Amino acid sequence: MLMELIAALVAGVAAAGVVMLVNRAIGGRLPRWLALVAAGLGMIATAIFNEYDWYSRTSGGLPDTLVVAQTVEGRAVYRPWTYLWPIIERFAAVDTASVRHHSGQQGLKLADVFFFGRWSPVSQVSVLADCVGLRRAILDDGATFEANGEIRGADWVEVAAGDPLVGTICGTK
Repeated sequence: MLMELIAALVAGVAAAGVVMLVNRAIGGRLPRWLALVAAGLGMIATAIFNEYDWYSRTSGGLPDTLVVAQTVEGRAVYRPWTYLWPIIERFAAVDTASVRHHSGQQGLKLADVFFFGRWSPVSQVSVLADCVGLRRAILDDGATFEANGEIRGADWVEVAAGDPLVGTICGTK
């Protein structure tokens, strides 16, 4: 966030500097307040660019084993341009290197899923996906695997056939 603030300040100074150079080149015919307007517009443009560029920078820096499964776009009244071009505010990535099969039940796979948010820390959970039954569960510390193959303490969520998280874990996406 500090680097984005510095980038916005540098962009503002640069935009104001360009207007001052143009003003000097044309003999001082531009109003003086135009440099301040240019500085403000430069800072706003840099902030908007950083909002849109966040997802590509973050997902581009992930290791090859982390596969983006789902993105969430956001729109806001205080950012009216997002109604035309939504901003990706968060996304989920599956660590494909961590996918494990349940020995007792072939349709179950366990994987680590990472959740990234624009202004929030990265969080990681273990997700159990039932590839045959089209359901998933986030496993917490209370979940246990019984000897008969049953999983206790898992809150299953039924999903549609095209669920991106289950599809990525099961390898069907």
